[in-house]
Amino acid sequence: MKIAVIGAKGLPAQQGGIEQHCAEICARMAAWGHEVDLFARPSYNGTSWFHHDIYHGVRVITLPSLPLRGIDAFLNSALAAIMTLRRPYDVVFFHALGPSLFSWIPKLVTTSKVISVCHGLDWQRAKWGRFSSLMLRLGEKTAAHCADDIIVVSHALQSYFSQAHARETTYIPNAPAKYADSDPNFAYGQSLGLTANKYVLFLGRIVPEKCPDLLLEAFSKLQPAGWKLVFVGGGSDTEEFSTDLQKRATGRMDIVFTGQLKGKFLAEIVRGSGLFALPSDLEGLPLAMLEAMREGIPVLASDILVHQQLLGRDRGVLFKAGDLESCIEALDWSINHSGNLAEMAHAAQKHIQRHYDWDGITIETLNLCFALLGSSPDVSLPIISTQGKKYFRHRM
Repeated sequence: MKIAVIGAKGLPAQQGGIEQHCAEICARMAAWGHEVDLFARPSYNGTSWFHHDIYHGVRVITLPSLPLRGIDAFLNSALAAIMTLRRPYDVVFFHALGPSLFSWIPKLVTTSKVISVCHGLDWQRAKWGRFSSLMLRLGEKTAAHCADDIIVVSHALQSYFSQAHARETTYIPNAPAKYADSDPNFAYGQSLGLTANKYVLFLGRIVPEKCPDLLLEAFSKLQPAGWKLVFVGGGSDTEEFSTDLQKRATGRMDIVFTGQLKGKFLAEIVRGSGLFALPSDLEGLPLAMLEAMREGIPVLASDILVHQQLLGRDRGVLFKAGDLESCIEALDWSINHSGNLAEMAHAAQKHIQRHYDWDGITIETLNLCFALLGSSPDVSLPIISTQGKKYFRHRM
């Protein structure tokens, strides 16, 4: 198949769940004999307009864009959609609601099958103004009416499209990335003044909808003896919010901001944490949480639907979303019940290994493509999960 991918900022993945998703799935598609073109932004790749590069078999094509919040994504996606008219693609993927605004272009002009991939309801994010939120809602409606199929990464999103648009969707989740090897002596963590298994970790973009301010306030009120709170990640068009959060921790020796980490340093800080915390009000399917669960790190999270899906009753600790007192109580319980947390972390790790696997996700995605095209997979291609599982599409 000839496949186009629109909506990812670029490859290799630096920051962002969509980019990590594309890094994993597009590379596998290319390795299994498919031609994959991914349209990227120069602000992310640091390359010139119309530059072509190869990333694990994926052709990465950098298109013009403007480094302005909101405008960058919309302009790049529009140009990418127009570019699909120049080559006969079998399938065109639009990742996220904003880029899906232009899904009508290949649908109207070409015979390509169009698949919109919804990683979350982006119009709910606090960073977007009124106009951008309106465009994101329009992108959602366009996907609901124009796309040949919509992939959603959580059951909550599947229910949303069913109720809001009476639209059948295909549930295919994301999977966690594999961390690099890390220093067993915890040298980098010690250089930050940390003690292994004695800190709470927030990992992700420092943005309002992830509620890092709620976690900071809960930790500050609880002040657990011997514990620290670590924030790993950068802002995403939310510099004012991120700066204000750091100002609130000025002079606090028990609160650490590392900025964005990669490779062995990120792996070391995740593996050394005693508790992973994600207090978000809004998530699609949080890759950072999946990765923590895969590593066997105990998890504390808000009780939004997608977190309930991941953690259930026995795979982590949930508190009432947005409720400070509930967060304090859950944080206190977690810190003082290490034995219970260890059992939950083990159950979570097994759950992730069983249900969230990139090979299987790629197989399901390709099966969807072949079904839309009315053809069968080439049985000569090695599209077999390393765990020997069978995969089925789940529709609603």
